[in-house]
Amino acid sequence: MSEEVASYRRILKTSSIIGGSSVINILIGLARTKVLAMLLGPSGVGLISLYTALMSTASSIASMGIGTVGTRQIAEAHANEDVHALAVVRRSMFWGALLLACAGALVVWSLREFLAVRVLGGIKHADIVGWLALGVAFSVASASQGALIQGMRQIGDIARISVYGSILNTILGIGLLWQWGSVALWAFLLIGPLFNFLLGHLYVSRLPKVQPGKITVQELSRQWKMLLRLGIPFMGAGLANTLVQLWIRMSVSDQLGLDAVGHFQAAWAISMQYIGFVLGAMVADYYPRLTGVINDKVAASRLVNEQTEIALLLSAPVFIAMIGLTPWIVHLLYSPEFAPAIEVLRWQILGDVLKVVSWPLGFVILASGAGKVFFWTETSTLLLMGGLVAGLISSMGLEITGIGFLAAYAYYLPLVYFLAWRRIQFAWSATNIKLLSAAFLICVWIVLLSRQSSLAGEITAIIMASVFSLYTLSRLSRMSNVSGPVRRLGNLGRTLTTKLDFKQ
Repeated sequence: MSEEVASYRRILKTSSIIGGSSVINILIGLARTKVLAMLLGPSGVGLISLYTALMSTASSIASMGIGTVGTRQIAEAHANEDVHALAVVRRSMFWGALLLACAGALVVWSLREFLAVRVLGGIKHADIVGWLALGVAFSVASASQGALIQGMRQIGDIARISVYGSILNTILGIGLLWQWGSVALWAFLLIGPLFNFLLGHLYVSRLPKVQPGKITVQELSRQWKMLLRLGIPFMGAGLANTLVQLWIRMSVSDQLGLDAVGHFQAAWAISMQYIGFVLGAMVADYYPRLTGVINDKVAASRLVNEQTEIALLLSAPVFIAMIGLTPWIVHLLYSPEFAPAIEVLRWQILGDVLKVVSWPLGFVILASGAGKVFFWTETSTLLLMGGLVAGLISSMGLEITGIGFLAAYAYYLPLVYFLAWRRIQFAWSATNIKLLSAAFLICVWIVLLSRQSSLAGEITAIIMASVFSLYTLSRLSRMSNVSGPVRRLGNLGRTLTTKLDFKQ
């Protein structure tokens, strides 16, 4: 088996594991979202969105980038088979996460009244904000656990934690809201972080034990300095993301009301959920692998191109189908009350096409450990999106939230491409250029058709998504050299797409 085929097979295997768990999570999330929409309505969904954004912001600050940097450090030690270095990183992450989790929880609890007034608009929310302090502590601890599992490439464990956590969160969280209504809102918000922490602890305890010998305070100190040196810029980028998301929601709430926040959250949740199977695979396996070969420019460039092609092949049919069937999806997953989310979601899907191809490039910066570059790249993109929303929402309405998302990734993609070229002399393959162009142009075409005739857009979306799916199947079967039923289906797809002049 050639090195290229082996690499494609590994990416496909990872994508299938993470993708399978993501599909399960999406189905569970859809059911949870539907029940929340029925129980709480747009304003309730919007309020949960604000609470969640606040907890995410606090968690991003408190974690100090330990998840991202920890993954890099663990992956590097694991790739070099350096048992002692791995033990030092693990020990430093444990004590660092414990300190950061306690500090983050204490700060949020101490500022609960201030945050309730400034973020949520009233002192009545102070009690729930106080409970969110526990969620922050669990989230920081989970980030450390996830970095260890991910850095050691335990892909199956990542998928299990994700699925089991989602199931427990949904069953217990919805049960509490169903029984006690908004009184149980604090428990609903805490269940997710709590079970992620407990499951993370379970799977970390199953990792192979190491016998490194004596670990000195000096070694731990050096590792903490490294985690802080790289972690602060990454934390800053994560903080910028959550702050901008909070800023957008507050702008929507101030200008259009809490119902509009619920409409925005509906579009955002759908947009983030359905591409999770692609982005999740990148985070789980591609990032650690890229870290291991980042100093080999040829190998790194090849890996980026392989990951980009797989990501486009898997996601393009979904983009095409969803952009035409958006009204059906919003009504099915939420209710007719969420109709304003339809146009927002269409703009976001166009942005997602660019997002999927920009992510493999962005990981080049992460794998290189270029913290400051990563911070300014991410922050400038987020500020562009937030600035467009805050500045134009009064004149353009809710639709600017989707347009701003697309504009942000139209800026981000060429920027990270240039940075990847600077670091590893990266260039897209001809296949990836064709795939990106085809996916984006087809999506634009369907949007234009849908505005003239909803039925025409839906029919075209179904046909084009089916054609692209056949091409994806045939291309994947060839690049991974699989056998059996998958190969036969791939040959059928290749025959049909060839007849349609869909060249491979």
